[in-house]
Amino acid sequence: MTAACVVAVDVGGTTLKGGVCDGDAALLHRERRPTERREQEALVGDIVALIDSLAAEGRARFGADGVAGVGLAVPGLVDEAHGVAEHAVNLPWRDLPLAAIVAERCGLPVVLGHDVRAAAAAEAALGAGHGAADVLFVAIGTGIGGAIVARGDPYGGAHGRAGEIGHTVVDPDGPPCACGARGCVETLASAAAIERAYGESGAGDGASAREVGALARAHDPAARAVWDRAVSALAAGLANAITLLDPARVVVGGGLAEAGAALLDPLAAEVEERLTLGEAPPIVGAALGAEAGCRGAALLAWRAVDRGAVPG
Repeated sequence: MTAACVVAVDVGGTTLKGGVCDGDAALLHRERRPTERREQEALVGDIVALIDSLAAEGRARFGADGVAGVGLAVPGLVDEAHGVAEHAVNLPWRDLPLAAIVAERCGLPVVLGHDVRAAAAAEAALGAGHGAADVLFVAIGTGIGGAIVARGDPYGGAHGRAGEIGHTVVDPDGPPCACGARGCVETLASAAAIERAYGESGAGDGASAREVGALARAHDPAARAVWDRAVSALAAGLANAITLLDPARVVVGGGLAEAGAALLDPLAAEVEERLTLGEAPPIVGAALGAEAGCRGAALLAWRAVDRGAVPG
């Protein structure tokens, strides 16, 4: 029979999110497991166990040949062409041929992708970017990631680093960044940066970025200053990216995007002020939430199947 589903897994620093997806990348079945930050072999074993469980569910639904393959999205630097997970700050691997290892253990073809590019592809095809030819996706959480979708396809660049808006410098005298630069967007506008800055303001410690945003809306002066600085840094990074890329739409996702209009309205206004070469594209909130990575991994798997190019 013709395969009717794929297994999709999104590997995060704290959670493994997986699902069985149909030909439209809709999630038919979901599973989650904690990401144990242990040695490489243990984490690979956890990924394989989750894929085996999901594949069993897919076969129970569609028969022994019902699973076409696996889409696996991981963070960090990824060599998608060769299926290699090169490096991730929060995960214990370096230059790991993950697609080949998982394929051998699971007995299914596996295609490896970058988590933010996978989420961007899903938002462009199925979510808030649907209908736009070119989309810039920005994910704001503990860090800040970004990805470019051009004519429907995620663009990784020559070395798989395209879209890293979080590591573009907007304040050369700003805080040091883990990448080695100073004043990157991530050091000023990420959830971690907002929490750190609010704690350093002396107004309070331990508040989450969402709580700081709520305090800013309630006119708390310290929170308002921190929030405004974050919005300004993000606007500067977006304005630079828009000038270079000219996307039809900007989609903002990640946990901080759940602030909604409190983030998006001032962000859009400041981006518009900063642009000098034409109007700003629409800046909208992501639509798929935490499912974007899994659904993007499913799209990656189906596209590889369609091309007959699934490695493993």
